[in-house]
Amino acid sequence: MNTPRTATVHRATSETDITVTINLDGTGQTRIDTGIGFFDHMLTALGRHSMCDLEVTAKGDLHIDYHHTVEDTGIALGKAFAQAIGDKRGIRRYGSATVPLDEALCEAVVDISGRPFLAWSVTFGRDKIGEMDTELFEEFFRAFAMSALVTLHVIQRAGHNCHHIAEAGFKALARALRTASEPDPRAGGIIPSTKGSL
Repeated sequence: MNTPRTATVHRATSETDITVTINLDGTGQTRIDTGIGFFDHMLTALGRHSMCDLEVTAKGDLHIDYHHTVEDTGIALGKAFAQAIGDKRGIRRYGSATVPLDEALCEAVVDISGRPFLAWSVTFGRDKIGEMDTELFEEFFRAFAMSALVTLHVIQRAGHNCHHIAEAGFKALARALRTASEPDPRAGGIIPSTKGSL
């Protein structure tokens, strides 16, 4: 794969203005500014552990709540991923990872299939982490999966600390994406589907 697998997406609505740049073959360098501290922390982990270079700048209507900014960031990031991955020629396509963080354990399984779907089996014991509503994590993962055109399962295997659960989920997604998007040296540039396209 000699073609750079990079993309930049700008999404502007009456509620948010977001720019995402991704390099799938990076070294995990990140520059994140969404105005939501804990969300920035999670996106930084996502970039670092996927080994994708990731820049995210988001301006949103945070005076209302964080929903629009979190969801629209997921949409923009998903679109950037889909653009960067291209026709999926020569990739592994499937990836899975189970990641611990102290008592928490989360699993993510991804298929870069062109068939967007999220199965979410994660529960949080409180409504917020810092100022961020915990229900927004599912909104982010769904927005990303739908816009990236991937099938994604996220499963909480253990844990009760909400910070640990969320972080383990983001890191599991990162590692699964890294595996699924990596070039398969045995594939020889073939699209990984019996249909010939994804």
